[in-house]
Amino acid sequence: MFHIVIDLEMNPISRSMKDIRKFLIDEVIEIGAVKLDENYKQISEFQCYVHPEFGSVKKHITELTGITNDKLENQPAFPESFQKFWDWIGTWDMNLYSWGPSDIKQLKHECAYKIPGFDVPRMESLWRDIQKDFDERLGLSNNLGLRHAIGAMDRNFEGTAHTALADASNTAAILALLQNEEEFLKTMKPVIDLLNKEELSQSIGDMYPELMNLNLDE
Repeated sequence: MFHIVIDLEMNPISRSMKDIRKFLIDEVIEIGAVKLDENYKQISEFQCYVHPEFGSVKKHITELTGITNDKLENQPAFPESFQKFWDWIGTWDMNLYSWGPSDIKQLKHECAYKIPGFDVPRMESLWRDIQKDFDERLGLSNNLGLRHAIGAMDRNFEGTAHTALADASNTAAILALLQNEEEFLKTMKPVIDLLNKEELSQSIGDMYPELMNLNLDE
């Protein structure tokens, strides 16, 4: 069995396209993923850009992701790009993962709208939310951002945030850590100790700057 960690970058569809927005609010403009073996070791990676069918890339999306309209001009649309991604996976004998629920929600809607006949329920059945697993393991009631989670692990974020492949690779590192309870507790001990303090009342996300200043070797 393979473990596939995916990340999507998306662009909102203009509010003027009311008929389209009944089915889709956003479109995928980049797919990034890493493939892990049964031991959660990375063995392959995938990245492609996707040409949006309903409008151009918004300015704030370009500022966030670095993806410009020029970069997407000659790229394939979603059906072809997603097929390349699915061919790269090459099997249904897998688990799919993402950081948070937004990526699977997007694929459910976009596949249903643009790729009629694709087995969306089967894909959804293989999906797991790593953010949810990570937060539950720490006993958090608030969702922790990916960069915050990586920082809490005393790791540097590898690559550029909000680029699909980098986000997928960093998420895969968290997934691997979650498989080893002893290593997880050792790595996350400073955070767990902080969370166990009686006076702690704010969310860990709000405390991120303090967490990042901890000497995790102590």
